[in-house]
Amino acid sequence: MDSQDLLLKVEGLHKRFGEQSVLAGASLVVPRGSLVAVLGRSGAGKSVFLKCLADVIEPDSGEIWFDGRRLVRGDAAARQHFRSRCSFLFQSNALFDSLTALENVALPLEQTMDLAAKEVRERSLEALKQLELEAFWDRYPGQMSGGMQKRLALARAIVTRPELVLFDEPTAGLDPVRRNAVFTMIAKYQRQFGFTALIVTHDVPEALTAADRVALLDTGRMVFQGSPGEFIASEEAMVIQFRDSEKELSKMLASIRRGETIQTGDT
Repeated sequence: MDSQDLLLKVEGLHKRFGEQSVLAGASLVVPRGSLVAVLGRSGAGKSVFLKCLADVIEPDSGEIWFDGRRLVRGDAAARQHFRSRCSFLFQSNALFDSLTALENVALPLEQTMDLAAKEVRERSLEALKQLELEAFWDRYPGQMSGGMQKRLALARAIVTRPELVLFDEPTAGLDPVRRNAVFTMIAKYQRQFGFTALIVTHDVPEALTAADRVALLDTGRMVFQGSPGEFIASEEAMVIQFRDSEKELSKMLASIRRGETIQTGDT
């Protein structure tokens, strides 16, 4: 893939917490304008990987390149340049209950840009309008539904007009219908606004439907990267184990119902 087509490139990322190795050489490429999903089991290190990219956690080693520029430790200018072009959407939405919808969206503009109050308000209202929330500008998060809160968090994430938006488990704890709605929302607005999206998730069917590319994080490394079609067709053992876990569960339950003895292995 041509380097000019890549917005983000990660090479050999390592991160340990005490004796526990969470990332052991994780690498990833994210094409410009794409929607990339990083899959992995709970506890596989997906959120740690994303927080290393977002500069929330400092990796022990490895390289992160953004738009052809390496983010070198100690290079404050490069880090600030990256943060000005990137947004992070937290798993919990991280909305401020004491602020209205308009005030929540305005916050990153007030904190990161030198804009007049009138322009902050105009851009914040425009972001709310784009996410179909303009009628609720004076509502507090607690007065809004879960779906509206997700859209509000996305409005806040895109108000600075970022080129890259990082999503940390955006569907955690949601039922299947709401998971579908969230992935649909992300895919819709990613295409509408043209930002590059990187999502970490363990929701396989939804990710394969929404994403342009998928990667699988296991044992601290990306054991697969490719298109959803390539993921579905892959014969890699780790991919098969993760991808087909629901099918195996169905087979085991069917055998149990027939009264057959099942070898479950160590747990």
